[in-house]
Amino acid sequence: MSRQDTPNSRRNFIKKSAAGLAGAAILPSMLKGETKPPVKTAGKTKMIYRTLGKTGLKLPVVSMGVMNADNPELVRAALDAGIVHLDTAWFYQMGRNEEMIGKVVKDRPRDSFVIATKVWEPRDRQTGLFPEDAKPESFMEKFETSLKRLGMDYVDILYLHNISRKESALFEPYVALMKKLKKEGKARFIGVSTHKNEPEVIRAAADSKVYDVVLTAYNFNQDHREEVKKAIAYAAKAGLGIVAMKTQAGVFWDKEKQKPINMTAALKWVLQDENVHTTIPGFTAFDQLELDLTVMNDLTLTPKEKADLQPPKDPAMAGLYCQQCEQCVPQCPAKLEIPTLMRSYMYAYGYKNLEKARQTVELTDLSRMACNTCTTCNVKCAGGFDVKGRVLDIIRIKDIPRDFLA
Repeated sequence: MSRQDTPNSRRNFIKKSAAGLAGAAILPSMLKGETKPPVKTAGKTKMIYRTLGKTGLKLPVVSMGVMNADNPELVRAALDAGIVHLDTAWFYQMGRNEEMIGKVVKDRPRDSFVIATKVWEPRDRQTGLFPEDAKPESFMEKFETSLKRLGMDYVDILYLHNISRKESALFEPYVALMKKLKKEGKARFIGVSTHKNEPEVIRAAADSKVYDVVLTAYNFNQDHREEVKKAIAYAAKAGLGIVAMKTQAGVFWDKEKQKPINMTAALKWVLQDENVHTTIPGFTAFDQLELDLTVMNDLTLTPKEKADLQPPKDPAMAGLYCQQCEQCVPQCPAKLEIPTLMRSYMYAYGYKNLEKARQTVELTDLSRMACNTCTTCNVKCAGGFDVKGRVLDIIRIKDIPRDFLA
């Protein structure tokens, strides 16, 4: 049976989506609306540092992914607690994320923090390749906007964002521009970020002799985690700095958010790999910040934590993290961009970032969408997702007024 997109279903979606926030952990402060940091965080956390490859930057192994955070006091608390590296992007929160960071760090010594931002440029939805006639002017305009929002003359790391193909990582117009920006001092270091086909992209970045850093999805729930691990080792040996994202693997085992993933265990799992120099879990509350920091007291996975990372056998607990393996795409008669929609589903139900979820849905071509008419869905997800159900669920976000999500 197909789900009907009725006004009631849309209202229910909005109501459920607004019920709470989901960042790095499921903790009481998510419902309390805390605005001030707990006193016990500052100055009491052990810090483990690793060097970000050939950049020479010495960073705590826990950094902050700021994408979902909108409280400047939380960012201040993170910096005061010893976090150094803040990761943002041109399009996070429609630019408000960079503006917030700029205000927070305005009066701090510039050498006391490390800022990374990312620029995404359009590419072919099916192949992941940039068009041959792509020009760097758009990239440059976005990056200059980022600098203005941040109130800075330079960023420490500039990424070409969301790369899934070797050819895109090496696309000369953007590579040449990024090299130029580095030479001019507007970006101290340059890199690529990747959410899928990570091993190919990581190895291409290492072989390029151009990039300094790779930001990659890496977590315990990836089917190809061993291949990602080998690629990371290859790149680290070549001198690249390795930053891990998506470390929390979607936050929940279930859409209803009754079965949270053990956040401490998930972060420890990534940091067991010493070739990972830092991580950027996205916390949105002060107790989440504290939880992530306490991971550094002991990176050893306990037997219970190891057990907690075993996926439940219940198909309803398939999790929210999409592998982005794309095995589903050729199975779909309409060739729907299922991986992108599944990523949007995770942003909505795992991260509670509805604005980002809608932005991601809008990256897809829904003109051929046939889920409402297909009586039986033949797509078999490698991760066990109910593809049709999730697609019909998440596309409803298009009907929510944009200013409601802002």
